[in-house]
Amino acid sequence: MTLTLDRMRADIAKAIHMDPSEIRDDDHLGDLGLDSLRLMRLVLAWEEAGLTADFSLFAEYETLGDWWTHIVAPAQGA
Repeated sequence: MTLTLDRMRADIAKAIHMDPSEIRDDDHLGDLGLDSLRLMRLVLAWEEAGLTADFSLFAEYETLGDWWTHIVAPAQGA
């Protein structure tokens, strides 16, 4: 299964009890309530969906847009 930006947004929204439409690509996810434990759970779920990426890379970036651009898209060859 290929991980999509929409799925990531929906997963993040569920983890922090928000509507996906409220999460923009440039929002600082920590400010929205995404802590390291929730992030770890998300990354594990995304790995189960086929993503190969180091957890520490996600910790380096603060926005969904950065995650997509610097981690997910390159890992999927997009």
